[in-house]
Amino acid sequence: MKKIRRAADRGHADHGWLNSHHTFSFADYHDPAHMGFRALRVINDDRVAAGQGFGAHPHRDMEIISYVLEGALEHRDSLGTGSVIRPGDVQRMSAGTGVTHSEFNGSKTEPVHFLQIWLLPKQRGIRPGYEQKAFSAQEKAGKLKLVASPDGREGSATIHSDASLFAGTFEAGQAAELPLAPNRHAWVHVAQGRVRVNGDELAAGDGMALSEEASVRIDQGEGAEVLVFDLG
Repeated sequence: MKKIRRAADRGHADHGWLNSHHTFSFADYHDPAHMGFRALRVINDDRVAAGQGFGAHPHRDMEIISYVLEGALEHRDSLGTGSVIRPGDVQRMSAGTGVTHSEFNGSKTEPVHFLQIWLLPKQRGIRPGYEQKAFSAQEKAGKLKLVASPDGREGSATIHSDASLFAGTFEAGQAAELPLAPNRHAWVHVAQGRVRVNGDELAAGDGMALSEEASVRIDQGEGAEVLVFDLG
């Protein structure tokens, strides 16, 4: 069973310094039909203007992944972490019992384009934590590279959620298939470009929910960058 969520149907908020599209309900955008999918609660497609950012704010009991597509995002948090997230990086922050963080675009001229992803944790009240991993363009070219998982296997970031996240880039002639175990589900998000997923054409910002499917099949890419969530 497949269900497509088109980019144009997402929630949208333009704050001037932040232009954000919400795949699922978030902040002032509320749609009872789109409250998340399995453990996946938020995919915000954010563009932050030069010299702007999110001031310090708190979170609890959420696994938060930042995935930068263009530009560089500066991160600070109450754990003492300070880092810069660039394309190819996957940042995981476990909010757990409570964490405060800020994200800032330090460039004076260029915007930052990134995905803010929230996953429900398997257990509430865990100790807050932070991790950042870098993955090369070659690791993702024409394949689905595991970038986050519950056990940190294959060099992926460790997330405390019943979810594994794969990322890949696809051009013409490149294809990949991700098997899905029985009773597993998948969400596909096209971050950039165009691609075909299980026979359907998807473009940037589009998403697809898959249940009772044997696999996720990706081909016919055109400048495509794709995230695939394997979910319980």
